[in-house]
Parts: sequence; structure tokens; C-alpha cells
Amino acid sequence: MATKQEKELTVEERLKSLYDLQKTLSEVDRIKTERGELPLEVQDLEDEIEGLQTRISNFDSEIEQLNTVISNQQNAIEQSENLIAKYEKDQDNVRNNREYDYLTKEIEFQQLSVESSQKKIDESSRKIEAINAQIQVAKEHLVDNEQRLAEKKSELDNIIAETKEQEEKQREKAKKLENKINNADPRLLNAFKRIRKNARNGLGVVYVQRNACGGCFNRIPAQRQMEIKMRKKIIVCEYCGRILIDPAIAGVSEAEARNS
Repeated sequence: MATKQEKELTVEERLKSLYDLQKTLSEVDRIKTERGELPLEVQDLEDEIEGLQTRISNFDSEIEQLNTVISNQQNAIEQSENLIAKYEKDQDNVRNNREYDYLTKEIEFQQLSVESSQKKIDESSRKIEAINAQIQVAKEHLVDNEQRLAEKKSELDNIIAETKEQEEKQREKAKKLENKINNADPRLLNAFKRIRKNARNGLGVVYVQRNACGGCFNRIPAQRQMEIKMRKKIIVCEYCGRILIDPAIAGVSEAEARNS
């Protein structure tokens, strides 16, 4: 637990710590930028591969259902053919034309059933053939994407390995600075994080340049500039909301600030 003395930081010390935190986090951002679009490309490929695998799985399920239809219709044909053979045999033993006509109609009905079942089998077979063609295309895309993913991951892993130690050092430094600021002023740290998150370039703290905000470059009134130089309170830009500091806190001379 931090002591009261450890928690007490002057406004100037808080601003200096915030700027150091900003520089450290910007360095982490720079390291991450070196990875370029690779993380997004890897994620996109992983999503696409998952989609292709799901598609192939759905195709397989559809083929399984169609095969069930074919099997059922083949059974129906077999049953109809057995009935046709039975009815034809029964016709040899009829006692009158009425029984013969009845059996003839039953035979015709079963023949129609056979034709209907055969049409369903042919239709299902054509669908299976078409689906198999789509599966083949999907599998080719899957193999291609898996190869590309392996290459992209290897490339990304190499970059991460090269910068891992550097990034970990910066993150550890940032963590210590955050704890230091949080012990002194939790609301200031939260405000900084919020501002940084909303800033396009990730800068939550900027120094005054050419009498203007170093973030949005809107002019700062003379009185406000004087207050910033006094370092007695936290000043934010009334236009972009960034925390403003005196150039000297950032290690920049007034001449450099005027010419930057």
C-alpha cells in the first residue's frame, strides 16, 4: 500500500508523468504499427477458413439428407416391383374380369410409383453432383487460404518475436507510470485514457506549439498559455479536449516549440 507521501505529486509532476506515459504508450503503438495489416489479414483469413469449413459441413449434411431420400426411394421402388410381380401372378388366377381390371389398375399405380421414385432419385443424384462440385471449389479455396494463413502467421510471429522484448519493456514502464499517476490522481489517469482513446493519433497529452494546441492546432488565448506555463492546474484544450502542457515539460525549448 502506497504511503501518503508516495501519493502526493505536484501538478507539474503529474503532468510530467502523464507525458512520460504518453511517450511510452506511443512507442508501444509504433511497435504494433510495424506489424502493419498482418493481424487483420490473419483474422480475416481465419474467419474465411471457418466460413468455408462451415459451408463444407453444411454441404455434407445436405448430401447425407439427399442420400437418405435416394435410399428411401430405392426401397419404395423395390416394394412396388414386388407388388407388381405379385399382382401379375395373381392375374393368372382371377375368377372374373372385374378382379383382372382391379389388379391391372394396381399394377399401373405401382408402375407410376416406380417412375415417381426414379424421378426423385435422379433429381437427388443431380443435386448431389452439383453440391460435390461446390464442395470441390470450397475445398480448393480452403487449402489455398490455409496455406496463406500459415505464411501470414509465420510472418507475424517473426515480427512479434523481434519486437516482443522491446514491447514488454515499454508495457512494464507504462504500467509503473500508470500506478504512479493512479496513486496520486485516479481521475486524471482515467481522463487521460479516455482522451487518448478518442484521439485519432492516440495523443492524450500535447505541448503548446506556436501558441496553439499541439493536437488540433487551434490557437490558445494568452491567459490560458500563462496558466499552462505556471503548471499549477490541469489545463485541457477547449477544442479537442487534450491535456495541454508547457513545452519544457516535454523537454522542448520555447524556440523549438515556436518553430515546430
